[in-house]
Amino acid sequence: METGSRLDDLKSLKIDRDEPRKTSGWAKWYILTGVALILLMGAGAIVYRLVATSVPEVQVAQAMAEPAGTPGVILSASGYIVAHHKINVNSKVTGRVSWIGVEKGDKVRQGQVLVRLEDQEFRAQVEQARGAVESAKARLLQLENGSRPEEIGQAQHNLEEARALLVNDKVNLDRVAQLVEHGVAPKQQLDDAQSKYDASLHRVNSLEQSYKLAKIGPRPEEIERARGDLLQAQGQLAFAEAQLEATQIRAPITGTILERTAEKGELVTAQFASGAEGGPRGSVVALADLDDLQVELDISQDDFARLGPKQRGVVSTDAYPDRKYEGAIAEISPEANRQKATVQVKVGIRKPDSYLRPDMNAKVDFLSDAAGAAATQGGVVAPSGAVRGSDGKHFVLIYFQGKALERPVTLMGKRGNDDLVQGLTGGEMLIVKAPPEVKDGTTVKVAPPISG
Repeated sequence: METGSRLDDLKSLKIDRDEPRKTSGWAKWYILTGVALILLMGAGAIVYRLVATSVPEVQVAQAMAEPAGTPGVILSASGYIVAHHKINVNSKVTGRVSWIGVEKGDKVRQGQVLVRLEDQEFRAQVEQARGAVESAKARLLQLENGSRPEEIGQAQHNLEEARALLVNDKVNLDRVAQLVEHGVAPKQQLDDAQSKYDASLHRVNSLEQSYKLAKIGPRPEEIERARGDLLQAQGQLAFAEAQLEATQIRAPITGTILERTAEKGELVTAQFASGAEGGPRGSVVALADLDDLQVELDISQDDFARLGPKQRGVVSTDAYPDRKYEGAIAEISPEANRQKATVQVKVGIRKPDSYLRPDMNAKVDFLSDAAGAAATQGGVVAPSGAVRGSDGKHFVLIYFQGKALERPVTLMGKRGNDDLVQGLTGGEMLIVKAPPEVKDGTTVKVAPPISG
């Protein structure tokens, strides 16, 4: 009985084949829909990538508003601070350094002794020249005073003695002549007497001339020659003294020692210098007046027309950017640099102080001549590369919601490498670098920043 009921239960169980067919249809629909969605999403991703890669990339930078009241800067340029006059102090003579009394950075006065050279041989040359001068003076004095009375008397006495001897020789000659004529004395005795007389006669004539010269004195030509010899000796003495004085090297101006190029024991020379170690030096120190400083600038030829003679500017340095100095153009090179396409300009700094040092980096903001008008104008500083156009028509491209939008601007001046413009409000994202095809209305995307 129990077995029969179980068979009846099993027979009552059967599969409804219509219901599975309905469930299978809905599943297929869901599956197909999912596959379609996946395919559409993949295709969309592919299309997006293709489209995205075709959108040009641009680099942007923000424009900054500049308030009114800032003086009009027409040009900014960077350069180096230089001394107006830098002097390399050399030696006028060749010698070895025996003493040097300054260090780099010392302040010195004009005429102050900086270096002394060994001077023994120069002192000896001075003494030798001084002796020659004294000798020439004595010789000139002797000729100018002429013969002394004692010298004239001596000459007269010698002449009278010679005349007396001549008279005696004449008497002796006459007596011997008579003896020879009468045959008492030989002819040889007459010849000896004649020779003796002739010698006495010549001596009398010579002493007469000496006596006359002693009374007259030296010739004017001899006196002038002696004066010339004295002048020559005095010139040699002055030269020797100048050479001795040159062994003390003095400061030509009041200033500051920039460099010390010689040491004690080294040889310095005014004729030749050697770069080899141990060779003679050409200079001993370099100095400059640090109260007379300039900024040396290389101005591009494209910007040179903005400047004029005595153009005013504000000077600042990288080391102390908060310190400002008044300046004005002091020198403009008469020729340009062909290779760099620049013109050298030097700006004199008014009232420099100890914060300024030669060879420092410096920037000069040149002010417009109409400083009062410029001081009332405001503007927007556009980053370098944002302003486009030429011939007085300028514009910028603004990045806004994925597009480049053109906006006309008026160029007012420079702010360093940037431009001061009117026509913007400040805060705009300006396109500073873009492919050539980017124009007004072009769809663009911002390139990722370039990592350092």
